[in-house]
Amino acid sequence: MTTTHLLLGQTLSYTSDPFHSPIVDSAEVRQNGGVLVKDGVIFGVSEGDTLRAAYPHAKVHDYGDALITAGFVDAHVHYPQTAIITSWGKRLIDWLNAYTFPEEMRFGDKGFADEVAGRYLDLTLAHGTTTVASFCTIHPESVDAFFEAALARGQRVFAGKTCMDRNAPDGLLDTAKSGYDDSKQLLEKWHGQERLSYAITPRFSPTSTPEQLDAMGSLWAEHPGCLMQTHLSEQTDEVAWVADLFPDARDYLDTYEQFGLIGPGGLYGHSIYLTERERTRLKEADASLIHCPTSNTFIGSGLFDMAGLMAEGQRIGLATDTGGGSSFSMLRTMAAAYEVGQLRGTPLHAAQIYWLATVGSARALRADDKIGNLAPGMEADIVVLDLSSTPAIAQRTARAENLWEALFPTIMMGDDRAIIDTWIGGQRYQAQT
Repeated sequence: MTTTHLLLGQTLSYTSDPFHSPIVDSAEVRQNGGVLVKDGVIFGVSEGDTLRAAYPHAKVHDYGDALITAGFVDAHVHYPQTAIITSWGKRLIDWLNAYTFPEEMRFGDKGFADEVAGRYLDLTLAHGTTTVASFCTIHPESVDAFFEAALARGQRVFAGKTCMDRNAPDGLLDTAKSGYDDSKQLLEKWHGQERLSYAITPRFSPTSTPEQLDAMGSLWAEHPGCLMQTHLSEQTDEVAWVADLFPDARDYLDTYEQFGLIGPGGLYGHSIYLTERERTRLKEADASLIHCPTSNTFIGSGLFDMAGLMAEGQRIGLATDTGGGSSFSMLRTMAAAYEVGQLRGTPLHAAQIYWLATVGSARALRADDKIGNLAPGMEADIVVLDLSSTPAIAQRTARAENLWEALFPTIMMGDDRAIIDTWIGGQRYQAQT
């Protein structure tokens, strides 16, 4: 018999996009709220006493004044880089050669990949992240390991085999044909199984020949229901390298566009140095731009134009970009997004930052009908936050006059100590042993 769960506490549900509507109208906050969970789905969000009276046999989880929200959605990660997070002192291309490529060569060993995949998901779940979109490595074993680990935890995730056929060590190269064949086989094996979704994954233009990009475009055309994830305009020297490699391309985006790798469901990590043509074309295509603020500051990439891109109506998600990003925590990532906004003279409100980490990222992944918000019918991926998790945070929260003022110190200073509980598909998460 399925158990019906009633979670009691403060609840936060978004009713509109706080970037395009007044903050006061963008969310519904209940100080004595409740979330009813049944069969892995949110069955109701209302006043706690109302739900308790209507469902007297529900198993009650009383979180007091803790905040109950949708779980965090991380829209761009590299789980194989788990162990090299915060490696010192390199920019993008040197980072890849010094740290990333040597580490990724180890993922042909299924046992090794299994261990890292499980550790990565447990680390992020401990930080309240319930969904991720991850690059794997060129090895099919790395994809199997990640999906198997997510399946064991009941998670909704997106991932795919990273395809590279040039400008990488021999042990990390596939071919246009093998990249297509392996990706297709993995897609047919995993896509749509339980809560798993395949993402077609050319790493970025510098590590794929035109032939491989064309093959990836063909695969996406054959499976338009899948996402396609890659990188775009992360650093200035990368943009210059792309121009040298593709002299006939109009710009960086054109190296994808000419091979059918732009459209709804396209995820473009970083997207810092975009031309006006690229911005216009991305908006026309309804593609998703993924902001990776801790990565962009840690490896010295630049400052994402959140205000300008949002004003254009771009579809934007938020991500840790593990392990170029310097934290597994979406709270820390939200803090970095605020700091980047400050450096650009356009600070984000707490409602906007938190929306990016939940509804916004779910929308970027084309999954906002399933995850990213507390609403009836949504999958029950939930995080419960202690808004006074440390003495420093507690003394600031005590002065708050509304929820946003109470939440902001946790956004800026919170870590895994702020996570009271994480729920995955209606079940309380417990670390795998």
